[in-house]
Amino acid sequence: MRTAFSNAIAAAAIADPKVLLLTGDHGYALFDDFRKHRPDQFINCGVAEQNMVGVAAGLAKAGYKPIVYGLACFVPVRVLEQIKLDVCYQDLPVVFIGDGAGIVYSALGSSHQSAEDIAVLRAIPRLDILSPCDAREMDYAMAHALSFQRPVYIRMGKSDVGEIHQTALSAPLGDLVAVRGGAADTAAGGPRTAFLATGSMVKSAMLLAERLGDNPVWSVPTIKPINQAQLAGLARRYDNLVVLEEHNRIGGLGGAVAEAVGDLGGARARVLRLGINDRFSEFNGSWDYLLREHGIDTASLLAQIQTLLRDDA
Repeated sequence: MRTAFSNAIAAAAIADPKVLLLTGDHGYALFDDFRKHRPDQFINCGVAEQNMVGVAAGLAKAGYKPIVYGLACFVPVRVLEQIKLDVCYQDLPVVFIGDGAGIVYSALGSSHQSAEDIAVLRAIPRLDILSPCDAREMDYAMAHALSFQRPVYIRMGKSDVGEIHQTALSAPLGDLVAVRGGAADTAAGGPRTAFLATGSMVKSAMLLAERLGDNPVWSVPTIKPINQAQLAGLARRYDNLVVLEEHNRIGGLGGAVAEAVGDLGGARARVLRLGINDRFSEFNGSWDYLLREHGIDTASLLAQIQTLLRDDA
């Protein structure tokens, strides 16, 4: 996934001299190809992320096409005010990349983990939020972002959880993408539960759906906008929508789904939001360890879902 991102920005810069990459003193190996071919379009703003977003806004107003890269704990969390006022308020076409989203920077502690980036951005107008799960979804996200039509945030989490899609995505922005079943599962006696997941949790959702029976899975590469009609259809087709994300349970994908389903009248699914509970990491360690600490490893999720579905029976 990181390679797909690196290739996309390098190709964009080679094709258009107005494409500029700004970094807050991060990502050097990731940008080797970019700097090799377009060194004059690479700007290291140093450890001054708020200033970096202001610079990007000024460049966008001057007709340039800025891509702002940082760790997700800094972009967007440290620079939220600048994203809101400098970029989104003025509707400037700036692309924000938040790398290492979730708890993948597990050994560096809570200061370098980002389980709130979706939540803090969802309420900002004019900003698209994308959360790819593999290289093909990253290609899809970058194709949208590099059109430079509006502000975009791309959430890049754990990049080596495995391939999900076999072919390129052609779905409209905002659509949920079926990755397991979902097409012909409406017959009587079919599955009562469907899984929705984003980012690193799509792979987990597929494993869990298989273990729990023949359950369909949708990947959600676009958090905002999200296809409300599609969500409504799923909420009326299934009894339970299980939403998985490497993000706080508050305000993320699960919150967006619950809000959409809550607005529906009549019979609708129960939304089971599974993610990081409203707490910081207590200990440091490997990514796998922190998944277990927060209860979002496959075994913990399986036990939680089985309990929730049993209680619903």
